[in-house]
Amino acid sequence: MKAENSLVKDVRIIRLPKVTNRTGNITALNGGVEVPFSIQRIFYLFDIPGGESRGAHAHYQCTQFLVAAGGSFTVMVDDGREKAEHFLNQPYEGLLIPPGIWASEIDFSSGATCLVLASHKYDETDYLRNYKEFLKFKGL
Repeated sequence: MKAENSLVKDVRIIRLPKVTNRTGNITALNGGVEVPFSIQRIFYLFDIPGGESRGAHAHYQCTQFLVAAGGSFTVMVDDGREKAEHFLNQPYEGLLIPPGIWASEIDFSSGATCLVLASHKYDETDYLRNYKEFLKFKGL
């Protein structure tokens, strides 16, 4: 699918396998298996003051998979016509965001950690950071 054709309905929560043990649980992620792309970059957001926001951009090519590794936050997604919100608060659920979707992470709980797995290495030219330019890219 071309990024300019991505829709809010293409954003989805994927429930990840959780191995439960009395001494603690574990969730393992493999690129191309639980995460539906080859993982090229991993980063995480942390020490975000409670109630703060991050993101507010889209990508031309990069697909992202967000996990609330600790705490909670909401991801607002927008395809230029439709918007939706996804609340993440379980470390065994991830939100798949295809390229061409404007995403913002908001309302971080105190001490939250947002784990991000990306299909591409960092490339500033892959970012759409201006909403008007995003709408133009989407043909709106």
